[in-house]
Amino acid sequence: MRRFFQKLLPDHASIRNHRWLAPLQHLLHHHNLWHLHRRSVAGGVAVGLFCGLIPGPLQMISAVLLAVLFRVNLPVAAFATFYTNPFTIVPLYLLAYEIGILVSGAEHMAVVPVFPDVHWQDWFGEVWGWLMALGQPLLIGLPILAGTLAITGYIAVRLVWRGVVVWKWSKRHT
Repeated sequence: MRRFFQKLLPDHASIRNHRWLAPLQHLLHHHNLWHLHRRSVAGGVAVGLFCGLIPGPLQMISAVLLAVLFRVNLPVAAFATFYTNPFTIVPLYLLAYEIGILVSGAEHMAVVPVFPDVHWQDWFGEVWGWLMALGQPLLIGLPILAGTLAITGYIAVRLVWRGVVVWKWSKRHT
C-alpha cells in the first residue's frame, strides 16, 4: 500500500525546490510531513477529517496548516478533506445539528434559513451570519462531530495499519 501512495505523491526534493514554496521551505522540511508511516498517516487522516467540516474553501488550507503544526502527513491531510462534497455536506451538517440539539437541549427550528449568496468581499461575514442563524446547536454539534470523526479516523487507521502488518508477518512465517 505504501508503494502505491509513494507513486502518487511528489518527492520531497521537488517540493523543496518548487519556486512558489520557497518562502515556506523551512516549514515544509520536517520528515513527518511527507513520509508514509503509521503515526503520520493516522494523524493526517485525523486532521483531514476534522478540517473537512469547516465551511467553504478553508478546508484544505486549514488542513495544510494543521498538518504543518502537528507535523503529520500533509498530502494525506489535504486529501482526507474530500469526504465532504456537495452530496455529503448537507447530511453531515444535519447530523451535527442533531448532535448539537442533543447536547444543548435546544428545540428544533421550524424553518431553516436559506444559504446566502456569497460575495468575495464579505463572504466570511455572510457565512458566519448564516451559521449564527442556525444557532447554537450547529455551532456546538460541528466541533463535536469533527472531533469524533478525527478520533475515529485516527484509531481506524492505526488498527488497520497494525492489522495489515500482523497479517503480512504471519503470512511471511507460514
